[in-house]
Amino acid sequence: MKRVVAYFKSLLLLELLQGMWLTLKYMFAPKYTIHYPFEKYPQSVRFRGLHALRRYPNGEERCIACKLCEAVCPALAITIDSEQRADGSRRTTRYDIDLFKCIFCGFCEESCPVDSIVETHIYEYHFENRSEAVVNKAQLLAIGDRLESEIAERKSLDAAYR
Repeated sequence: MKRVVAYFKSLLLLELLQGMWLTLKYMFAPKYTIHYPFEKYPQSVRFRGLHALRRYPNGEERCIACKLCEAVCPALAITIDSEQRADGSRRTTRYDIDLFKCIFCGFCEESCPVDSIVETHIYEYHFENRSEAVVNKAQLLAIGDRLESEIAERKSLDAAYR
């Protein structure tokens, strides 16, 4: 009996008709397409994008060259060189992040004792040369200066989760 039913199902092409009915049903349903450059997806406050270095309100950079972010980076994307200043404090002379290596895990941000390195909400960036993928200290500080108010706002929204 099962063979007869299977024969008639294949003869009448029921699976094909079911598939065509499903296509017809969704043809008139509302679409969920987002027109990307003009419309953006909502982002989480915990989104991890392009890196930035922050400064204290008096203008001094926050990084104390403890090299914890370099040590904890699983992709070995961070390179830090440091030296002592005349006042005895230690500061970075070189802070490079290779964005080709970076996996945007957020470990550098988590390990920083002074909240110097943060990952911003920026996900739209490009390179025209391979050498532009290594972001240096001056570029990171410029990004941090430009986005300091947004970084502080996102840090305050994220404080409940830390």
